[in-house]
Formats: sequence, structure tokens, C-alpha cells
Amino acid sequence: MKKWFGLVLVMSTILYGCQNSDENSEENTEGKLSVVTSFYPMYEFARQVAGDRADVSLMVSAGEDAHHYEPSAKDVARVNEADVFVYSSEEMEHWAESLIETTENDKLVVARTADGVESAHSHEHSGGEEQEPVNIEIQGAAEHYHTGDMIKLSAVTDNGAEFEHWHWYTRKSADEEWVAIPNEFSSELEYLASIDNFEVRAVLFDDNHRELAESEPVKIVIDNHGETPAHGEEEGHEHSDEEQGHNHDHSDEAGQEHSHEHGDEAGHDHSHGEDEETNHDHEHESAEGAQSVEIIGLADHYHTGDVVTLVAQLQAETDYQHWHWYTRSGENEEWEAISGQETDHFEYKNTGESFDVKAVLLDDDHNTYAESETVSVLIDDHENKDPHIWLDPVLAQEQVKIIRDALIEADPDGKEVYEKNTDAFNNELQELHEDYEGALEDAKKRVFVVQHQAFGYLADRYDLEQIAIGGLSTEVEPSPSRIAEIGDLVKEHKVPIIYYQQGANSSIAETVAAETGTETATLFDLEVLSKELEENDLGYIEAMRENLESLQLSVQ
Repeated sequence: MKKWFGLVLVMSTILYGCQNSDENSEENTEGKLSVVTSFYPMYEFARQVAGDRADVSLMVSAGEDAHHYEPSAKDVARVNEADVFVYSSEEMEHWAESLIETTENDKLVVARTADGVESAHSHEHSGGEEQEPVNIEIQGAAEHYHTGDMIKLSAVTDNGAEFEHWHWYTRKSADEEWVAIPNEFSSELEYLASIDNFEVRAVLFDDNHRELAESEPVKIVIDNHGETPAHGEEEGHEHSDEEQGHNHDHSDEAGQEHSHEHGDEAGHDHSHGEDEETNHDHEHESAEGAQSVEIIGLADHYHTGDVVTLVAQLQAETDYQHWHWYTRSGENEEWEAISGQETDHFEYKNTGESFDVKAVLLDDDHNTYAESETVSVLIDDHENKDPHIWLDPVLAQEQVKIIRDALIEADPDGKEVYEKNTDAFNNELQELHEDYEGALEDAKKRVFVVQHQAFGYLADRYDLEQIAIGGLSTEVEPSPSRIAEIGDLVKEHKVPIIYYQQGANSSIAETVAAETGTETATLFDLEVLSKELEENDLGYIEAMRENLESLQLSVQ
């Protein structure tokens, strides 16, 4: 992908270079420095530093998303003729590195404004206090279990750790990879025993999904005393010897799914055996009259811990309502059924790894009636770095200084102007910072709930707690269970407001607010130059002051 992108950039430069050379020649005749910036905050900061001495342009224009932006041919040509290129970081503008590598501009000065900020700010959400070592013990394991027993385990810490975000993992043996058990995030585990022995372990994470500690593996022994285990109560339910290869990584399917004429299955392996399906044979043949299925609600990317909310939409009416959802970690892996997902809604709290998903609708004979195309769910934590540096007014001052230094390097004669403008703007940012401090320092309620986890730097700066409700798609109405989950969160933290990013679809926010008894409000993450910013002539300072007013609805 990167090589192809580089080729496009080279060809774009050739195709459009002449045209843009003429445009930039006109700019250069005005004697101004040519500064190209990536997205809105970088544009605003550069304008403040440059003043009238430079021509500052913006690549990611109104309504476009810097995360998923791809430079146009004109952008490429413009950078090739520019004096300075300003961006934040590869975590925000993933395309910047390829653009810079492809640019044939020896005079170009590059200002990566995250430089210096990253070393000055480790972004520890724990308030800088070192977490004491935690030891975990798994309790409750019996000497052995029979297939179909409910295994009940507890993970216990030795120091009463305050964090409550757990993951549980299984593997068949020490030679196998650990696999996360879906939707198990508490210290208590209930897990249906399958056919073979396996190991289990518990891992404790902090609020930012950093691993704190893990237990020693515990072996779960399955001993049916030589008897053939009975799976389910359906007549005609038979098992072959090949079931002994059953994968326990998702063994809650065992004992609940029903076997139907186990045979070769093409293109839809649930990973319940080495070569064959063991618990389900949907005979994934296209039944006469079968209809196509569209999966809606997929976001561009998710963060670790987000709830992926999807809906399977059949393109025709039918009385069939028995759905199965399947995931796999890659196209070379086998499909695995996700238990508890038997409606057209899919709600799955991801464990940090990207995966594929598809939906299958079964008829009354448990054969495939319709099946969706595979869709890919991308988990992108920006390499575990929060890219939203500019939302901290103190760190924004460091970004402004980096831009100042780049402009001085490109235009030494303008040093006095750039330094004067930087001092003036950073004084405004410092005043903004002090206003935030004064408004928030005495608040008793310091929790605020957002959809998009963009305000970590701001929360760190002012000792607030950001809780992100990931996965509320702007397309898919959340299910009653998901709304109930959010309701519990609202009740626990006495949250009066759920924040959505300015410009986002408000219909889902209104639904959640109505069901949870909360109100909605918007926050500017400033990733996008929105119509509201343009129409109301709001700059960075003004937008951040509106954020402060909005935050005070929760932080009181």
C-alpha cells in the first residue's frame, strides 16, 4: 500500500507540477514564505506565528478527516514548491511520512510539531504515581470437569487493585497461542466446559488498556470417565471422533450448537476442528431463493475496548430470524462462531486486535439461507499514542514553538516577526490554560463521558477522568442491552451529559440520552475544519473556550 501510495505521489507530481509551479511562482513574486499545513490546528498555529509574512495553506479542508485523508495531486505539487511543511505526527496524519519521503524538494523545512512534546509528556493517565506490583491468583478451579459443566473462576489480586478491567484467555496447550474469550471483562468468569483439556489465565488492565498484571496459567481438566459427552438435547445429534480437535478458545459454543451431517464445508470453517466443522454444518450452499445480506454500521476504525456495533440487513423479507456471527483474525485463519450473537445485531467489545466478521442467516432446517460479504474491523490505537496533543493548551504552546523554529530556519530574516508573533499567541494560550485551571480546579465531579476518546491530554492536564463510550455507530441504533450498559455507567458516575464530537450525527446521541435520562452536548476535537467553525469565524482559542463552557456541564 505504501509503495503504491508513493508511486501515486510521484506520478501526481509529474502530472500537476507544471500547473502548480505557475501558481507558486505568483506567490513567490509577492516575497512571502510558502507554508503548507496538514490539518486545522496546524493551520491555525502556523497562521498565528507567520502573520502577514507567509502564505499559509491547508491540505485537509472543510469536512475532511485527517486520519483517513489521502493527499491530492495538487497537494503533492504544492508541497514540492513549498518552503515549510507543518504536521503533527504520524499517529494523526498517517500519510505524512510517505508524502515527505516522496517529495523532491531539497529546500523544504519539515515541522513535526509532536517533536519535543512527546518527550516532555509521557501521557501517564495514572497521575504520575507508580502503580504497585500486582499479583493475581485464579481461584475456584475444580479437580476436573465434565463436558457441559459450567466452570466458575475468580481472579483475585493481592493488593486490592482499584482497576476492574479484566480479560480472560485460553489455549489448548503451552505450544499454542493465547486467545481472548469474547465479552468477559470482569474478575469473575463463567465458561462452559467442552471436550478437551485447556489452560486459562486472567489479565488485569488499567483504564487506558495497559497491562498491569497477569495470573499464572491454570489447567482445566475435562474428564468424562470414558463416556461420550452429550451435547444438547436435539434428536439425531451425533459426534464423530474428529470432534476431539475442538478449539476451546471459543468453547462456549460447545454443548449449545447442534451438529447436522458433519461433512466438508467450503469457505466457512468455524475453527472447531483441525479439518472439519464439529458443532455446525450449515452446508453453506446457496439455497434456492437465498438473498444477499448487507452489514451496516461499520466505522473507519475502532480503539481497543470499543464496542463494535453492526447490523445485518437482509435485502428481502423473510420469517427467518436465526442469525450467527463469525469472526476470524485474518483471511488465512478459520472462522469462529461468537456465542450469544443470534440476532441481526452484533455487539462485540473488541480486545485490541483487528478482525474480519460476517453474518449468516439460517432457515428452519438450520441451513444457510443468506450470508453477508466479509467486512474487516480495524482496531487502531494510533500505536497506543493519543494524537490529540493540540487539545492541551500548554502542549499546544510547544507545538507553536516548533513551528516558529521551522519558519525561522526557512526565513532567517523574519526571525523577529516570528518570535514576536509566537510570544503573543502563546500568551493567549497560557491565559486559556489558566482559565481552564480556575474553572475546573474546585470541581467535585471530575468525570466526563465522550463518544470519541480524543480528550486524554486535556483530561490529564486538569486532573479530569475521561470515559469513552466506543462503538456507538452513527448508523446503527444501539440495542436495549447496550443502552442499559451505558445507563449503568451514567448512574455509577452520576453523569448528566454525554458528549459527541461537533459535527457528528446527533440521532444516536438523542436516543441514548432519552433512554438514560441524560442530556447531550458537543465538544470540539478540532480534527476537522467544520462548517460551524467557518460560519462563526471560530479560531482555536474561541473553540477551546466553548469546550470549557460545555465541560462545566459535567465537571462541577
